Amino acid sequence: MDQRRLYHTIESFGSANFKKDKDLLKHVLNEIVRNPELKLKGGRIWQYEPSTESYRLIYQIGQIDRLEPGYRLPVVRYPVFKRIAEQRSVIADETDKYLQRKGILKYSATGVGDKVPYKDISLFQYILAFNSDHLDQNILPDLNIISLAVTAALRNKRIEQKAKQLEEDLDKAREIQQSILPEPYLHFYYYDIYGISVPDRIVGGDFFDYIFIDENRDRLIVIVGDAASKGFQAAAQALYVVGALRMGIAHHTKTATLISGINKIINRSFSEEQFVSMFYAELTDGVKGLMLYANAGHNSPIVYHAEDKSIELLEPTGLILGPFLRGNYRVESTMLKKGDVVVIYTDGITEARRTDGEVYGEKRLIENIKKYADKSAKEICSAIIDSAESFSEGTEESDDKTVVVIKRTS
Repeated sequence: MDQRRLYHTIESFGSANFKKDKDLLKHVLNEIVRNPELKLKGGRIWQYEPSTESYRLIYQIGQIDRLEPGYRLPVVRYPVFKRIAEQRSVIADETDKYLQRKGILKYSATGVGDKVPYKDISLFQYILAFNSDHLDQNILPDLNIISLAVTAALRNKRIEQKAKQLEEDLDKAREIQQSILPEPYLHFYYYDIYGISVPDRIVGGDFFDYIFIDENRDRLIVIVGDAASKGFQAAAQALYVVGALRMGIAHHTKTATLISGINKIINRSFSEEQFVSMFYAELTDGVKGLMLYANAGHNSPIVYHAEDKSIELLEPTGLILGPFLRGNYRVESTMLKKGDVVVIYTDGITEARRTDGEVYGEKRLIENIKKYADKSAKEICSAIIDSAESFSEGTEESDDKTVVVIKRTS
């Protein structure tokens, strides 16, 4: 039989939607035995069982006496299995007395699937054995093609299954990411607030949240954080931190005590390299524009004061969360007047890197804040994100980018 055509014929079987390896193997065996060009009378599928160090019969078809279902051939008493591991395909005289009584005196066999460890060698995961009235060496090339094609079909099926599982995992990760990100826009008394988070991967470790302290909704917490890990792990850690914050805020825990408690939780729950930086701001309905804040090792948010066009940096008031169990966190304050802008961001903005290695930097960020300060919170936020992404376009290395803008409008 034309070997190229044989390979593609068997390969095409793998495109069918088989849920299990065994279903694919059964289909392949049926088609091979029924192929008139191969002149086979019947076939069997044997699967290696590590627990018993034997091959177990899992399927049989054709004009042959039926064997006992689940019949086993121990590897130690059936040396041909080692030959198949070395040569892939063989023609051999039957040595098992039970199989001889069933009329199997000579057979051909080929190994398929991944190899599994056995003592100091590796054996094929499955063996396809065939019977025919006329077996000679001419069938071995065909058996080798069958082995290659079936093994490829099994491997492709596993790759597809893993890809599907990965897609499902990513969907779950996206759900986690979405669950901790609020609607981007919020109006709160004298303030317009807008946030954007762009993950470097499908999901990321950046997060932000808006949390009202009580039912009166006259005190608002704005949080921006960055989990140092990547992907799904970072998203899960971000969810963990936001959940702990919401719980602490709901119990009216004092800010410094709350952040210190979050630090201890992260320290006990994650390895030290899985730290979190976070900025915590509290706005009230007060006309004076007091904003309380605590900065746990986060990038210093930038405050643009419209009255004199000056810049204020809200420096860290404590260490990053996680590695240092006894971290202390103090609360500071700043005053916001009409037209003032607060830009809270993660290091994916200032550390965005151009193809020549130059970084976006804090200076460029401040220039853009001044440039767009008279715009809305949404426009300022979008302009900063667009600027940083355009700056780093074409580079492979990047990071999550998050910006939250608080603008006092009256």
